[in-house]
Amino acid sequence: MSDCDSSCTSQQKSIVSNQLCEGCECSEDEGRRLKRREKNRVAAQKSRKRQTQRADLLHETCELLEQRNRKLRREVDSLSEEQHLLTEALRAHEPLCPIMHCSCTSSSLQPDDMAACSV
Repeated sequence: MSDCDSSCTSQQKSIVSNQLCEGCECSEDEGRRLKRREKNRVAAQKSRKRQTQRADLLHETCELLEQRNRKLRREVDSLSEEQHLLTEALRAHEPLCPIMHCSCTSSSLQPDDMAACSV
């Protein structure tokens, strides 16, 4: 084998060797890329799961607040009705009330004075 042949063979081996190394790098890059994609996919799944859990929690909270709101509105309606009935009872009682027609002023009435007025 001549120097030229051995030189050419060495260059060919070097080229093939470099191509194999480049192939390894591509394979390693591909492996890293696949790992990164898998990691990103898992992170996206976790993010979607957290978002769904937050939405479920907000929906549940909203339901509870709406129930509480309905209960409080019923209580307000009940108290308004009670106030209306008591106001009507007071109006019906006012003409008959001896204290209202007493000659004593209501701001200066003492318990003994009230007894005197009602006699």
